[in-house]
Amino acid sequence: MDNRSVQRRRTGDVRHLLLLAAAFLTCNSQLLLVDANSWWSLGLTPIQRPEMRGQRKLCQLYQDHMTYIGDGAKTGIKECQYQFRQRRWNCSTVDNTSVFGRVMQIGSRETAFTYAISAAGVVNAISRACREGELSTCGCSRTARPRDLPRDWLWGGCGDNVYYGKRFAQEFVDAREREKNYPRGSREHARTLMNLHNNEAGRQAVYNLADVACKCHGVSGSCSLKTCWLQLADFRRVGEFLKEKYDSAAAMRIGRKGKLELLDKRFNPPTPEDLVYIDLSPDYCHRNETTGSLGTQGRFCNKTSEGMDGCELMCCGRGYDQFRIYKHERCHCKFHWCCYVKCKRCSTLVDQFVCK
Repeated sequence: MDNRSVQRRRTGDVRHLLLLAAAFLTCNSQLLLVDANSWWSLGLTPIQRPEMRGQRKLCQLYQDHMTYIGDGAKTGIKECQYQFRQRRWNCSTVDNTSVFGRVMQIGSRETAFTYAISAAGVVNAISRACREGELSTCGCSRTARPRDLPRDWLWGGCGDNVYYGKRFAQEFVDAREREKNYPRGSREHARTLMNLHNNEAGRQAVYNLADVACKCHGVSGSCSLKTCWLQLADFRRVGEFLKEKYDSAAAMRIGRKGKLELLDKRFNPPTPEDLVYIDLSPDYCHRNETTGSLGTQGRFCNKTSEGMDGCELMCCGRGYDQFRIYKHERCHCKFHWCCYVKCKRCSTLVDQFVCK
């Protein structure tokens, strides 16, 4: 696959997501006749209803929530693609309703991150929708006043309702896993436990990173009084936090009691905030229809980097092609009184490297 076709495909994915961001989701829409095995499809196909019974029931009871679940799924997908943009596996979506393709059938670190960031996206979207008055069953945050807040500061601005967002996301996202009835101790049961753990890790990340925000009041900005409320962290922080958890994810196996246990007992047991996995990751070097790996042929690489984005690692030793392109950007900008900035347009010849 040449570089241009790869770029067109990825650009198309991004445009597709942006166009769908404004689409309206309704539980009364006709169910598409496709194999939708994941609620993630709400992030790509907003007119599609969830397949599982529990999720469909919640969809009917909380119709006004579904648009925001779709928004949360899109947020999670975009953040996943940002965090892994320089990795062999770059969280690519594929052109079918499974969203991420066959790679999600492997209980790997990458799958763990995907479940966590998607669940986090739903908490983020629902919590904010509550604050904005978009949902009928929730409103501003009712979180208790922090003990360390100065006594003369007011508490009670309209905060993000992260408690409700976390609780609803747990009910909706976990419903698909809890309806499965695999034999206790089986590999399928282990995968269900893994998914549930990582869903919770994503929700915990949003919940724990939410913090107090304040606004000053007073004459001429004297800040003699402050009003404070609970506010969600920027979702990029959530993505970075979960990416760190991805790097330190715990390898697990199913134990005799039907619970997940550490593969290597020398390490500390994972906390609810940690990610867990049960399968080793593919190398993602080559296209593989069985594992769902898209390979790295046609991917851009950095010739001078020794990290995962470097040409040696990204291209898996296959080598790379070099070509030059003109990069156009604004330059020599000057401020003119009053009040505009005038710039020139500069062109620079830059080297590009693409994996063979």
